[in-house]
Amino acid sequence: MIIFGTKGYLYQLAILTLVCGHCGNPAAHTLRKRVTKFTLFFVPLFPFSTKYATQCTFCGTEQKITAEQAEQLQAVPAPR
Repeated sequence: MIIFGTKGYLYQLAILTLVCGHCGNPAAHTLRKRVTKFTLFFVPLFPFSTKYATQCTFCGTEQKITAEQAEQLQAVPAPR
């Protein structure tokens, strides 16, 4: 008998101040990375899906972004 499946991991990469595309408010947005890994006998072996998104803390809207956009957002220095 072989037991296999998937397990999801959610990483918070940064908190950014952006203008929300949904509500139009300048609010904090969390930059998140969701990784889904293949598991064999409950041991995560390798990732087969990686997705990035930002979520507005004011209205809760989540917007999917590409890996390149996520890297660019992380490279922007925080305002003082």
